[in-house]
Amino acid sequence: MTAEELVRHFNLEPHPEGGYFKQTYRSEEIIAADALPERFSGNRSFSTAIYFLVLPGNFSAFHRLDADETWHFYTGGCLLIHIIHPDGKYELILLGNHPSKSEMFQAVVPAGCWFACETGEGADFSFTGCTMAPGFDFAGFELAKAKSLSAQYPQHRTLINRLCRQ
Repeated sequence: MTAEELVRHFNLEPHPEGGYFKQTYRSEEIIAADALPERFSGNRSFSTAIYFLVLPGNFSAFHRLDADETWHFYTGGCLLIHIIHPDGKYELILLGNHPSKSEMFQAVVPAGCWFACETGEGADFSFTGCTMAPGFDFAGFELAKAKSLSAQYPQHRTLINRLCRQ
């Protein structure tokens, strides 16, 4: 399938951070806020899942989440996941279907890390999925501002400026 066919077939919509998405699952069961760590501001679904599509020339801008996010590769070309850990350490995950090229079928971005994604060189698109437990809630989503993130991690300024929208 082409990227356009994926968008139509799965009814993908633009995501605020960039790329296209479609929620495919949200648990009906809820974890009460008082049973969660303090970083969670309210009740959460047990788990959520989405499809996520990134096209060349577009990207998923730097953001962070309050829970771990597991990424799953489905089809297309390699997805580059750029992670800045709270201590400033940089990590690059190659999500794809070529283990011989250090690509992984699944990877986890830890809670509290800033991260952004873009297609690898030569990829027409990267079609992936993301799952979270506790489930995703926009209350636990923070989109980075390039100026403040660069001030916090000046060693990554070039990457941050390239992969931020603000």
